[in-house]
Amino acid sequence: MKSLVINDLHVSVEGKEILKGVDLTVNEKEIHALMGPNGNGKSTLLAAVMGHPKYEVTQGSIFYDGQDVLAMSVDERSRAGLFLAMQYPQEIPGVTNSDFLRAAMNVRRESPVPLFTFIKAMEKTIKDLEMKEDLAHRFLNEGFSGGEKKRNEIVQMEMLKPTLSMLDEVDSGLDVDALRIVARAIMNMHEENGMSLIVVSHYERFYELIPPQFTHVLIDGRIVLSGDAELAARIDREGYDWIYREYDVQPAAEADSQRRAVSIGTCAANPQVRGRNI
Repeated sequence: MKSLVINDLHVSVEGKEILKGVDLTVNEKEIHALMGPNGNGKSTLLAAVMGHPKYEVTQGSIFYDGQDVLAMSVDERSRAGLFLAMQYPQEIPGVTNSDFLRAAMNVRRESPVPLFTFIKAMEKTIKDLEMKEDLAHRFLNEGFSGGEKKRNEIVQMEMLKPTLSMLDEVDSGLDVDALRIVARAIMNMHEENGMSLIVVSHYERFYELIPPQFTHVLIDGRIVLSGDAELAARIDREGYDWIYREYDVQPAAEADSQRRAVSIGTCAANPQVRGRNI
């Protein structure tokens, strides 16, 4: 059984410690909600798992399917089955969606995917996400609306078929119809392929469409509380103040936590970024 096991993870950015000892296990076919105030480490955790070069792991371990993730390059992590749907997808002029995805699929295979097979899969995925038919020929995210960029992340996920996907506020920027479309595609992959999920969102509506079995609250770089789907619902109703009081914790200072958005580039295949060169 493929499991992601994170133990005592400490992560710093530009010399400032953001994660201060995170323990988390995600087993095969599980859905985990990751919640918490802005700037308290949720995106940092996902970026560290994927191998963002600006996030320095100073202590702890990450294993997936028994393999040392921290010893892997970003493309090796992707080929191992990890996927990150990013909060801020990057525009890559000159690279079409079809070229990008076919190259990413080919590095996962012993022989290149046949062109006809790729075209049929791409057409189905575009239809599933209700994207424009010319998506395959458009440059990666260039000129896309915010909602189109988020849906394109799920296009990549469906084509690459990861075994564990991390969704970093993929619901932000989506209207009601697009939210339903995206959630349906994600749940289809979860149900048909057994894909595990770590879902970061601030909205109960998204967790109603993608119901978590486990909910974790990350405050000031630590998971301070875990529960089931009802925990996410309570936070939606009552906010975080009751957690601050009952568990004697305070969120990271807003001034310290806000940082310029940075991109990992792509988590599909990037042999130039190495997990240990951080």
